Amino acid sequence: MADAFRNEGSRFDRPELTDYLDADGSIVLPDGVSLVTFLDRHIDSVGDAVAYRYLDYSHDADGTVIELTWGQLGTRLRAIGARLQQVTTRGDRVAILAPQGIDYIVGFFAAIKAGDIAVPLFAPEFPGHAERLDAVLSDAKPSVVLTTAAAAAAVADFVRSLPRDSRPRIIAIDEVPDSVGATYQPVRLDTDDIAYLQYTSGSTRAPVGVEITHRAIGTNVLQMVISTGIDWDIRSVSWLPLYHDMGLLMIVCVAVFGTQVTLMSPAAFVRRPQRWIRRLAAESKHGPTFAAAPNFAFELSVERGLPDEGEDLDLTNVVSLINGSEPVRITSMEKFNTAFAPYGLPSTAIKPSYGMAEATLFVSTIDLSAAATVVYLDREQLGAGHAVPVPRDAPNAIASVGCGRIARSQWGVIVDTETEAELPDGEVGEIWLHGNNIGRGYWGRREETNQVFGNKLQRRLATGSHAEGAPSDATWLRTGDLGVYIGGELHITGRIKDLIIVDGRNHYPQDIEATTAEASPKVRSGYVAAFSVPANEVPGASADEVGERVVIVAERAPGAGRGDPQPVIDDIRAAVSRRHSLPLAEVLLVAAGVIPRTTSGKLARRACRALYLSGELGHRNH
Repeated sequence: MADAFRNEGSRFDRPELTDYLDADGSIVLPDGVSLVTFLDRHIDSVGDAVAYRYLDYSHDADGTVIELTWGQLGTRLRAIGARLQQVTTRGDRVAILAPQGIDYIVGFFAAIKAGDIAVPLFAPEFPGHAERLDAVLSDAKPSVVLTTAAAAAAVADFVRSLPRDSRPRIIAIDEVPDSVGATYQPVRLDTDDIAYLQYTSGSTRAPVGVEITHRAIGTNVLQMVISTGIDWDIRSVSWLPLYHDMGLLMIVCVAVFGTQVTLMSPAAFVRRPQRWIRRLAAESKHGPTFAAAPNFAFELSVERGLPDEGEDLDLTNVVSLINGSEPVRITSMEKFNTAFAPYGLPSTAIKPSYGMAEATLFVSTIDLSAAATVVYLDREQLGAGHAVPVPRDAPNAIASVGCGRIARSQWGVIVDTETEAELPDGEVGEIWLHGNNIGRGYWGRREETNQVFGNKLQRRLATGSHAEGAPSDATWLRTGDLGVYIGGELHITGRIKDLIIVDGRNHYPQDIEATTAEASPKVRSGYVAAFSVPANEVPGASADEVGERVVIVAERAPGAGRGDPQPVIDDIRAAVSRRHSLPLAEVLLVAAGVIPRTTSGKLARRACRALYLSGELGHRNH
């Protein structure tokens, strides 16, 4: 990817990759560079080129196309930015509570251009997450909420529920005329200023706002460019929520690249996954195409997104499909590759990857030309913290997908959490990260920031250290994720907080969940939650019982709702006992949609556990 940042046939001379690399090849953003620097360059240079395209399926099954050129974006940013400057003081938080669409993008970038701190969120009609929205607004304390005219009434109702002294002003993005932009005053932004607060999805705790700086944004986008091998002319397609780190980085990448992205809403994709596949094919007619999605999207696309009979789709130029945000499953990738290979999808297209909000997003992936790799590990040894390869057909084998190599100018080490010393390859520990892409900390949480972002590695490996090149006094981010290096690739084994410990043995919930899904076709794959509860909380247990017991909650597959559930429960119990040597305290079969998920679509195991303990999941099967 020697000239990834220069295209001789492009309409203007783009900066070269070397402009952002030092003599050693490390990524270094010049002082004064900000997200607005990149935006203004593209607005001035390619004003009539399309930057963002949104497909609105709310009134038209085929999608109404709404396009925004760079020039139009500049006009709208000045108008909304000027309006914000009238009612905010530099550094104020500005929350975006708007539906997915062009206005959301304008509001997000305008808040930053005005010198405020953007807080990307979602409109209050987003089902099931009002409590999270309330918690985030109470934490961020925005002085202004940006929304749209269509969503303004719902936003106003929600704001009225907040304490009177903390109610933000509401501005409808699409009601601010372009003429207001005449009063916009340029703001000098420092590279280390906070651009936005990325609130975590809350899969294992209450959401907290990660302080993402302009340096972190620029560094992380460049890291992704180098790691994925994508270039300036690549097109992208995304249905990911714009308030989620992965969806947000898709539009931020366009702001840095100066290319274009086609967007749709998450609901449009979930209702008809074909829309995503068709758009990928449409964009790939123009050249290499890139997208990102969590693992469940690949499963859903196989189930409900296949082209109609006789439909002519060409996916040959779909060169990179980042698979991240939730555990990557080899079976999901194999199904997707098999289903779409007849339409030209390269076998190397899916890229297992790892990322997190605290790192802006991107941490690791596999090379552009590489296919996903899987190794099979001994389950018992893995539970004891050792990655021991075994044959695929070994009775105790568990599949582990490699998530590639850590990005340039970022370091990832595997650490013993008790000694805070680096572990060698093949040993499981917590993943610690260091680099200029790491967020500055958690908004308003000094103690938690020190605990998570301010760690010192007590001892590096004498040889083969993955910390080589990082400063000796570097501070490290504790990710809370468990991982291991195998053959130079990073493998993610689970979350520390989700780890199930029974009788002194470690079990990974996603492993148990996969076994459950495979046990019966009447279980909805990808919609299973496994967790542990105190033994004395299990119905029928005596109050003096100690230890932990395992509970499984599984959603029924389509068409499986009317049958007798007991044979399915028996199959699950037998499979988990055989593969994991675990007795199950409870197996609950529930309707589709019952298991809670975070706003980013991840399984919310802790929330499911809370529902179970409160009895809200209904009848319990023994």
